[in-house]
Amino acid sequence: MDRINRDKYLSILKSFKDQQIIKVITGIRRCGKSTLLEIYQDYLRNNGIKEEQIISINFENADYEELLDRKKLHKYIKDKLVIGEKTYVFLDEVQNVSEFEKTVDSLFINKDVDLYITGSNAYLLSSELATLLTGRYVEIKMLPLSFKEYVSAFADKTDISRKFRDYLRYSSFPQAIELYKINPLNITMFLDGIYNTVLFRDVMQRKNITDRNILERVTKYLYDNIGNRTSIKSITDNIEGIEGKKSYNTIANCVDALMDSYLVFKAGRCDIKGKEFLKTQENYYVIDIGLRYYMLGQSSGRDMGHILENVVYLELLRRGYNVYIGKYDDLEVDFVAKKPENTVYYQVALTIRGENDKANGILDRELMPLKRIDDNYPKYILTLDDDLDADFDGIKKINVLDWLLKDND
Repeated sequence: MDRINRDKYLSILKSFKDQQIIKVITGIRRCGKSTLLEIYQDYLRNNGIKEEQIISINFENADYEELLDRKKLHKYIKDKLVIGEKTYVFLDEVQNVSEFEKTVDSLFINKDVDLYITGSNAYLLSSELATLLTGRYVEIKMLPLSFKEYVSAFADKTDISRKFRDYLRYSSFPQAIELYKINPLNITMFLDGIYNTVLFRDVMQRKNITDRNILERVTKYLYDNIGNRTSIKSITDNIEGIEGKKSYNTIANCVDALMDSYLVFKAGRCDIKGKEFLKTQENYYVIDIGLRYYMLGQSSGRDMGHILENVVYLELLRRGYNVYIGKYDDLEVDFVAKKPENTVYYQVALTIRGENDKANGILDRELMPLKRIDDNYPKYILTLDDDLDADFDGIKKINVLDWLLKDND
């Protein structure tokens, strides 16, 4: 399979090379973590690092099954360290190793070790490990392909609108592109494998969830309600078959487990005017729209407005923002994207076209909450309209595909 260069993530690894800090790469299974490590290892080889200075172990490979014992793993690595030179150690899916935290901590102490670890579950950075390694690691949160990365995999860069439809329908997971080029129908089986592996290995086993039926129904509910205000109570009210307090706790546990496995993400709400974060009525978004098609069927594509929101939400995460749903009095801003040094506001609309009166009404609805905000941070409306960009008293309307492909704000 041709490798897609994940330049943004690769540049982060390069910037932390030889730093006394653990590089922790997290993300859902099959999003490209192992391939990223391979690309980075090639970079090391091409820049003077000898083969014996690289130790790479994938704990999902049966060849390394014996090393799932942390003491054997530690001895194996210790025996391979190059004395007097830096050794680059890569531990892929390290959460499979019992008490891996102790091995990671021990390797970190050795100043001649440059350590990289990956994991497909938030358990990797559970409170125990995070406490143990406080100030000693950087987390690189990896997602499936951005639209820009997806387009880069094709020699033909034309017909961007069709590529965007295929990006949604046939998945943003890297391997799905190769399957698409051979036969798009094979993607369903690929997504079925991801879904079942993540749901019943990373979710059920890690969180000791025993009711598969309830878990699947909660998952499908969240996938069907992307971009809608959602609470544990609203999920409970719509999931039949369990009652009372037990239902609330069961569903809360399922939702937490789905977030820990990176199948879903939660966007909290913030009061822009009051400058405070709200504790209720979050929005949920999903890791991959192709996976949503697999779970819910073709008819799920009719909800294109919320699908577009989902794409924008994930892209803002890729760009390093913390993302919230904004509230200003009784109005809502789709996304408030925050970094320590900056805040950006976004409205996402499928179109603001229509007959004159209708178009003006749609535009006014999108502009109104942004106009109310009296700070000087950037404000955007992203749409699929292919007419020229526009500026409404400092609020910029941009085609969302152009925004995705420019990869900046």
